[in-house]
Amino acid sequence: MKISEQWLREWVNPNNDTQALADQLTMAGLEIDDIEAVAADFSGVVVGEVISVEQHPDADKLRVTQVNINSDAPLQIVCGAPNVRVGMRAPVATIGAKLPTADGQGFKIKKSKLRGVESQGMLCGASEIDLPDVVDGLLELPDDAPIGTDIREYLGLDNKILDISITPNRGDCFSVRGIAREIGVINGLPITAPEVTAQADEVQASQAVTVEATEACPRYLAQPVLEIDRSIETPDWMQKSLLQSGQRLHNFLVDVTNYVLLELGQPLHAFDADKIVGDIQVRMAKAGEQLELLNEQTVTLTGDELVIADDQGILALAGIMGGMRSSVSDSTTNIVLESAFFDQLAIAGRARRFGLHTDASQRFERGVDFELPLTALRRAVNLISSIAHGKAGQITVIEHSDKLPKRVPVQLPFNKVAEVIGIEIEKQRIIDILTQLEIDVEVSEQDGNTVFNCLPPSHRFDIEIKEDLIEEIARIYGYDNIPSTLPKLGVDMRYDDTADLTHRLKLAMVDAGYMEAISFSFSDEKIENILDDVNLGNLLALANPISSDLAVMRRTLLSSLIPCVQYNLNRQQPRVRFFETGLSFVGATIDELVQTPSLAIVATGDVYPEQAHSNRAMDFFDLKHDVEQLLPATLDESRISYQRSELAFLHPGQSAELLIDGEVVGWLGQLHPSVAQKLDLPSTWVAQLALAPILGQARAVQSITSPSKFPQVRRDIALLVDAEVSRQALSQSIRQAGGALLQQHWLFDVYQGEHTPQGMRSVAFALVWQDPAQTLSDDVVNDAMQKVIAALQTEHGAQLRDS
Repeated sequence: MKISEQWLREWVNPNNDTQALADQLTMAGLEIDDIEAVAADFSGVVVGEVISVEQHPDADKLRVTQVNINSDAPLQIVCGAPNVRVGMRAPVATIGAKLPTADGQGFKIKKSKLRGVESQGMLCGASEIDLPDVVDGLLELPDDAPIGTDIREYLGLDNKILDISITPNRGDCFSVRGIAREIGVINGLPITAPEVTAQADEVQASQAVTVEATEACPRYLAQPVLEIDRSIETPDWMQKSLLQSGQRLHNFLVDVTNYVLLELGQPLHAFDADKIVGDIQVRMAKAGEQLELLNEQTVTLTGDELVIADDQGILALAGIMGGMRSSVSDSTTNIVLESAFFDQLAIAGRARRFGLHTDASQRFERGVDFELPLTALRRAVNLISSIAHGKAGQITVIEHSDKLPKRVPVQLPFNKVAEVIGIEIEKQRIIDILTQLEIDVEVSEQDGNTVFNCLPPSHRFDIEIKEDLIEEIARIYGYDNIPSTLPKLGVDMRYDDTADLTHRLKLAMVDAGYMEAISFSFSDEKIENILDDVNLGNLLALANPISSDLAVMRRTLLSSLIPCVQYNLNRQQPRVRFFETGLSFVGATIDELVQTPSLAIVATGDVYPEQAHSNRAMDFFDLKHDVEQLLPATLDESRISYQRSELAFLHPGQSAELLIDGEVVGWLGQLHPSVAQKLDLPSTWVAQLALAPILGQARAVQSITSPSKFPQVRRDIALLVDAEVSRQALSQSIRQAGGALLQQHWLFDVYQGEHTPQGMRSVAFALVWQDPAQTLSDDVVNDAMQKVIAALQTEHGAQLRDS
């Protein structure tokens, strides 16, 4: 927001310069983006009066003038401006004056001769003193402009424009009054507001109003102003204030509403009273209604916009822009002034919908003081009456007090201020700051502590909690006055290594040829339904999804990875490897929602990237190998087991659950062919592990033992077993029967065919024993082997195979 410093100082005038004023505002939370000069630097230009004009003897387009600047004698100046005449007052650059140039260097006025006639200066147009030209010729000044006065002083060209960045929560600062109020509080000065009077009704006229949308418009005021003298133009002081604040000039009536908007922060609108048909209606738009706006844009409304209408249709988009049908023109003499409080939510987003951004919508979207409409209406009527002799009619007020914002008291314990800010501020100083901010303060004692009971003013709708009050105290007290001190922190040497351990898992997946995917926690309900399984749990739907294909919370990370696979397959990438870490969400309501940190894998295509030597399709054991790369190397193999998975979306013969110490930590396998077909996927391998148990195993402290210096003893055993007996079951029996000296064992041969009985298969295991304290004897190893053979025979019906 741009604001004139001179206008601001008419309200409050602290004893500091422009930069100091800007610094104060910035430290108070109102950052100054720029400080602009109204005009470039120049000097030696004064107000002069032309007392004679004669034709130049040797040039048809030049005149020889005598100009009075209140010096010892008139100046003779040769001038070529077409509008020069006797009696006019204009800027005069005297000998030695320095005028601005585009390159910033400037040029000096010297005594010269034009076509043989001496010229002792220059009569100036607007552009010569860095003002916009509105006429071809000299800048004509008012007849009462004091002769000899420095033109910078007379036109206020030493003024500066402050470009202030207003944060969204400080809608109360979108005006001269709002900024002046801040400066007054910072400097401890009262503000001098213009006198606003309630005018007596001068004509028997009123405007009937009905408000249907009471939630969106709880307060609406309308007042006719008739018989306005339109021969009177916008006063120079008002034009200057508007132009220097970045406003364009329109006509007097529009300029008045813009002036009050900038001065007080209340948007107003003037309707041509003679164009209103019947009552003014404040209602919601009907879908399909159209309105031609003041910018000549025609918009079609959707039905959730607040509008001002009459018996013939819509007159204006409430709080945004008026319509062309009821607009005031240069011939309008009777108007109806509107001043209202519109709810923020009723205006927010509507202007952007139609590509609009207006001063009114900017303020209403941030919130306008709900007690301001009457004051602003009276101010506008005072200006119109005093300048253009308009006659005020009766004010129509439609108000629903129960729908207006409520100011709720906020309690602030005195000790909380020091706790947050870091220093103790005197109680009286806190009271003074809050009172200067127009906050009503009552002090009470509760349980031996001082408590400030604060009621925010109507314009501070951003103050709702005690921290808001503490922020106000800190910024007015001055952030520069708060010493920098290091906080006292209790150091907790415990280190959360979750992120580091998770990163190691990610690196393991990258080493295995996978790429990390990062996606939303939301998923497509269609995919969730395809992956539906009672073991996954309930599905949580979003109340306000960002899109239809992200409408539910994912129960498995596959819901996020599968679309990534589809995207890549559709772009001729036949071999895809993805993994993702994140949360899975199970539960139909927030109260029962369970969030589980997980890691998921998805893979399709060949085992290896395309290459010259032989390749093959990925199978279950390739996936199992990749999953086991995620398990800590220190995890004893005896604690890891697998069992058949019952998940409906997995292939029943190509899937398993992974267990550690008998607890399920995840699953892996091939997508069921029917599921893959529905998802338009080829043979696809997937897995998901819960991160917490995996990271817990990685954190486990392992005992360190010295390796034995005594030799190992290896014995191999070949067995015939039922084909249904799993390797896992055989390994478990070997491990339990082998005793403490059995260091390791592994399966190294499996055969099933014509040389084995029907329904049987041959398996061979290698067993390794070692004693850390002595060399093993044959008797000890033989005895251990017999125990293993007996356990396998008893538990699994195994038979020793003939060699």
